[in-house]
Amino acid sequence: MPSYKSFSPRTEIVFGEGLLDRLHAYRGQRVGIVTDAFMAKSGPLDRVLSYLDGCEIKVFDEAIPEPPIATVTKGAGIFAEFRPQVLLALGGGSPIDAAKAILSVVRATDTAQKIEFVAIPTTSGTGSEATSFAIISDPANGKKFPLIAKEMVPDVAILDPEFVRTAPPKVTADTGMDVITHALEAVVANGASHFTDAFAEKSLELAFANLARAYDDGNDMQARDAMHQSSCLAGLAFSEAGLGVSHGLAHAIGGRMHLVHGRINAVLLPHVVAWNAGLEDDAPGCREIAGRYARIASRIGLDVPSVRAGVIALIRAIQALNQRFSIPSTLRGFGMDAEEYRRAMPDMAAAAMADACTAGNPRRPTFEELLMLLGRAGG
Repeated sequence: MPSYKSFSPRTEIVFGEGLLDRLHAYRGQRVGIVTDAFMAKSGPLDRVLSYLDGCEIKVFDEAIPEPPIATVTKGAGIFAEFRPQVLLALGGGSPIDAAKAILSVVRATDTAQKIEFVAIPTTSGTGSEATSFAIISDPANGKKFPLIAKEMVPDVAILDPEFVRTAPPKVTADTGMDVITHALEAVVANGASHFTDAFAEKSLELAFANLARAYDDGNDMQARDAMHQSSCLAGLAFSEAGLGVSHGLAHAIGGRMHLVHGRINAVLLPHVVAWNAGLEDDAPGCREIAGRYARIASRIGLDVPSVRAGVIALIRAIQALNQRFSIPSTLRGFGMDAEEYRRAMPDMAAAAMADACTAGNPRRPTFEELLMLLGRAGG
């Protein structure tokens, strides 16, 4: 394996005003659309269709949260027959992730067909519109797992904040805390560089300044636009730098306990930051990690008289957002079955240990340390 790093963002990011005019470039082409039932019925799909003049359209509106393998298989069959020139994903992370997996299958079965991939996110959270990651689930075995492939990165991402104007406060908070987790994990990940830091640090600056505003007033379009761009910036960062233990654990917990991904990360993040930074044990390598967290604390305007104080200030800032958004301090606060959680902890720790995201963490966890983090987050 090469020891060098590289940074090659490939997505055309469309932002500003008149964004959907970009779709006129596909006039007269065969366009496949992956979305969900809500987007199909509530207006966003109709808005997109109005810009696809003269196109032959095929809509697959069966994407669901944490898209299962069966959904991917069905969608791939439909689009393999339709042979689109453009595949457009409209929705939150799940429709975009479903489209990524579907596109991978279609491209593998018809290597001669060139398909342009366009993503229009309708939540400000996953950053999936600019990443090589997708999350797919296997409900029969109670698992979900990340797919990572450069071929899944969208060619075009259209960041229209109008699509998130009506997102409820709870969704705004959950997805926003996922943005913060993405960017913070990217800052300390093994693949981090000055290039990825530029995206991650700006993402965090925008998120800490605008998430509460978007939560309080969904019609604050300046805050909505900032969070939409923050989400994409975080995606650009972690797609290259990697993620870490918080996401590895969140995938395991979500697959077993069926809790909301962004909220799981919101609960885990303070514990993971403290452990990564070695606040209790000062393990080898932790001082450098702590320094990166302290740099972020300073970047978002917190008082940082020392590295340790900066890490603690950052943890408290995360906790303050959770409290403002009525996110409980432990997973027990979601009303889950605590005994089932306790019994599942060894399996979840094993799943997190094997998760591709955990491999990106700068401090390599042991099985016992993952159990410890699960215990603290569970409450």
